[in-house]
Amino acid sequence: MMPRWKGKGSQAKANADPMSKIVSQLQSSLIQSETRGLLSSCSVLVEVDAELADLLNRSCFGRPRITAQEDKQWFQLDLEEAFYLCFSLKCLKVIGEDGYIKSNEELWDYLKSKKPVFPVSYKVYSHLRHKNWVVRSGLQYGVDFVAYRHHPALVHSEYAVLVLSEGDNDLNGRLRVWSDVHCTVRLCGSVAKTLLTVIVNGNNQGANSPSCLEHYTVEEQTITRWNPERSREDQTGPKNGTKKWRQMAWQKGRWISEVEKGENGRGKKKEMKERKGKGKEKESRKERKAIDWP
Repeated sequence: MMPRWKGKGSQAKANADPMSKIVSQLQSSLIQSETRGLLSSCSVLVEVDAELADLLNRSCFGRPRITAQEDKQWFQLDLEEAFYLCFSLKCLKVIGEDGYIKSNEELWDYLKSKKPVFPVSYKVYSHLRHKNWVVRSGLQYGVDFVAYRHHPALVHSEYAVLVLSEGDNDLNGRLRVWSDVHCTVRLCGSVAKTLLTVIVNGNNQGANSPSCLEHYTVEEQTITRWNPERSREDQTGPKNGTKKWRQMAWQKGRWISEVEKGENGRGKKKEMKERKGKGKEKESRKERKAIDWP
């Protein structure tokens, strides 16, 4: 599926300002400002100035939160976003509810307690982020994440990401039956997205510390709906005078092809001409009768 850019010039803007460059600028700015995040249940709150707010927005980390304090701006980070900035980019420190900065291991244990499948979901999130995809929550589409080629203001998301695992957890029961696959693929197709399943193999490393992520392996698979009409080998031209597949159009309560639609149109024109001819013939008969009437 090709990227669907939003308006003219969007692709040029994205190419001129690549996401890798924006994330690098955000990383440098967070390190220089020694930004701290506040741990709040299942999210991390970050107080930022106008420059940092702009970089967070452009790099698609977190969402702004409106507060009564007009001189302060706050961003709310999801668990995966906060740990990516803290552990992978090493540009953010997180303060716990006790007021002390948490180490990576302490933060890892806390996030696992809030979200048991966090090690697997974070592996997928970081895997896509390292490839410069913008990763957002896919809750509204019934998946774990959605992946954008660039900022959502410039392009629509291309992939609906479903996280699977080969281990013994809550994720390995999804897409086990055909009905689940069928429903998920049809849902993704209705919103113009390709289903991307990312399977994480823990390789029996456990999840005691963030260092286990180095041993995790990832396998990507895309699942699309097979259309037999578009997948045939004889798509180059008509064969033995047969009609090729045409785009369907809705007319008079049924679907008809463009070929049939054209033939119907020509038939209607022919019928109109015949009606006009019959009408003129009737008029001429009436005129003759009027002349012959005694």
